[in-house]
Amino acid sequence: MNTKTSKLAVLRRVIQEVNGARNLNAALATMVRRIRKAMRTDVCSFYLYDEAFESLVLMETIGLRTQAVGRVILPLGEGLVGLVAKRSEPLNLEDAQAHPQFRYFESTGEERYSSFLGIPIIHQRRMLGVLVVQQAEKRCYDDEDEAFLVTMAAQLAGVLAHSLATGNLTSPTQAKRQTMFKGVPASPGIAMGEAVVITPPADLDSVPDLIPSDEAFEIARLKEALEKTREEIRAAGKRLVNRISAQELALFDAYQQMLGESALSKEVEKRIREGQWAPGALADVVRRHVQYLERVDDDYLRERAADVRDLGRRVLAHLQQDTPSTPETYPDNTILVGDELSVALLGEVPRDKLKGLVSVRGSSTSHVAIVARAMGIPTVLGMVELPLPRLSGAPVVLDGHRGRLFVRPGPELESHYATLVAEEQELNELLEHEQDLPSTTTDDYTMPLMVNTGLAVDAVALLKNRISGVGLYRTEVPFMITERFPGEKEQTRLYRDQLEGFSPLPVVMRTLDIGGDKDLPYFPIDEANPFLGWRGMRVTLDHPEVLMVQLRAMLKASQGLDNLHVLFPMITNVAEVDEALRLMDRAIVELGEEGMAVRRPRVGVMIEVPATLYQMDALAKRVDFFSVGSNDLTQYFLAVDRNNPRVSDLYDALHPALLTALDKLARDARRLNRPITLCGELAGDPAGALLLMAMGFTGLSMNAPSLPKVRAAIRRVSFSDARTLLVEVMGKDTPDEVHQHLRERMTQWQLAHLLPPQD
Repeated sequence: MNTKTSKLAVLRRVIQEVNGARNLNAALATMVRRIRKAMRTDVCSFYLYDEAFESLVLMETIGLRTQAVGRVILPLGEGLVGLVAKRSEPLNLEDAQAHPQFRYFESTGEERYSSFLGIPIIHQRRMLGVLVVQQAEKRCYDDEDEAFLVTMAAQLAGVLAHSLATGNLTSPTQAKRQTMFKGVPASPGIAMGEAVVITPPADLDSVPDLIPSDEAFEIARLKEALEKTREEIRAAGKRLVNRISAQELALFDAYQQMLGESALSKEVEKRIREGQWAPGALADVVRRHVQYLERVDDDYLRERAADVRDLGRRVLAHLQQDTPSTPETYPDNTILVGDELSVALLGEVPRDKLKGLVSVRGSSTSHVAIVARAMGIPTVLGMVELPLPRLSGAPVVLDGHRGRLFVRPGPELESHYATLVAEEQELNELLEHEQDLPSTTTDDYTMPLMVNTGLAVDAVALLKNRISGVGLYRTEVPFMITERFPGEKEQTRLYRDQLEGFSPLPVVMRTLDIGGDKDLPYFPIDEANPFLGWRGMRVTLDHPEVLMVQLRAMLKASQGLDNLHVLFPMITNVAEVDEALRLMDRAIVELGEEGMAVRRPRVGVMIEVPATLYQMDALAKRVDFFSVGSNDLTQYFLAVDRNNPRVSDLYDALHPALLTALDKLARDARRLNRPITLCGELAGDPAGALLLMAMGFTGLSMNAPSLPKVRAAIRRVSFSDARTLLVEVMGKDTPDEVHQHLRERMTQWQLAHLLPPQD
């Protein structure tokens, strides 16, 4: 075996060991030994970077003195290791002691070593640490050596990031410190309280991978769950002994055999020892068995796959009894945390106790996010690094503005956020008295404010006097909470409630908008790239039977009210509008034949795909109004999946290019004499709302909790000042410059308190 092949084998082996280790500290010890051997060098060391103290801590070494581990701490930029971290680039020296940055540590004994190769470990632009090899004799590590260590560092970066986030690796300087996790902001606001962890029901496909903190405990609870399952099956067999045949009873014996010490449990125990918690280990083993059985040619064995899956679910259900899926009582300040939260789950927590939501899965456009925004509950989703079993009962601070969760916050951070929460409450009370006043600027320019809905009409009485209409009724929400497509009568009743409740105000009803990250449980769409796939009008035009029922229901519901506006989503070309209008006209004819005279309502299209920016003239010949979906338009315009934590920071509705596009849209709509509204998070941002008003948008639609601050901003600024602000902002080159300038102007106008808090 040549050197290159052996190094590749070492690389694979080390990464497997690090990934599968239940204890990362032990894995790092193995890693430095294997690297030293593969590179035939004297020393291999790993230094962990501590962001809070901007320093590097020697965490593991082979070759230096072991007593130096945890004691040698280098400030960023100090010494050769500090230089590697500061520059974020490799450093390869034949004579390290001759370098001006060399620093001698008596405790390490490194004065004996001449050669030095240091490689930074970086994950998503974040410095995590430095890998170092050293040798006594002068040696210039060659390109192959450097490439090997660079590859090792790159492979290690993701594992380290996860371990740091979940608390499986901490430096001595980090002991007993607060931990911060990042996710995707889904509903703004700040919440402080106690984490209540909700585990999923016995679903083998939704068990998260977690590293066990106590291996012996995991094995013990596995054995207990297996014994409970055996007893459950034994009891079931006894109950059925006189009611089924001997052949069918034999199945219970087969179950008992599969649960025996020599089969399932041994495999699951092995997986636990490899670094997986009991539910995850069980799910892994059961899935592997099921996949094998489903692929074999033997019919009898294929049928046994269902038996194995059923057994796995039974054992998992008992395992999950250790951590009940829903608690019997909830603390007064509940921050609900789970792998995946459902709207039904929200209904189980008393509203006065539910302060925030955190989920490993989910996105900002999921059903739970829509409901959370409507209810004004701070929410962060997509928090993939969350160590669920370790959070239960922990004090937490949830920042829904930035998508952060602080676990066991320190006194300083807790005090800071407590002040922000108190200020927010005072502001809401202050603004409440003017919510029935018009949204008119100081120089008498009126900006119509509308609300996004999709839920039951339970706040109509309060909202009706405060808005100019419903700018977006999401018809998919009723579709998402049922187990089938709702029928025409059911939809007619839902739409009638909305139209009647808000009458005579206009209600813009968007036709079914599924796909992307909004699936229906009974109509799954599985695609490699769902956001560029089958969604919105593409789905409903391919299924005219679904769209026709919806259009008929809308038209029937609007009889005698005349406040229905229909909105077509995800339009990319004019032909789609023509086809949708043909279906609408057909629905009108059909209803006329049934003795129900209805006329075509006002129809609009959603501008959320960049292509529509250049088809405005053609679209204006066909529709009565435009509605900009700023959330999706931003996503498509910037090529950023805002639900992907890796790139969500790049998602910015105040990007100069997007502001230019929005300004063009408003100008085009004015030229074409068509109303244009914007429904999206930008409309609910007080500073963003001022820019949109200055551009000439004829309406802004937002979630109800955003109304008070937007109204307050509009009532305290003149239209001419807003126009000046727009001109100033359009001259900025970067999103950061735009944000900074907006904050400066809002501060100057004494409106900074309306903006989300800064770091």
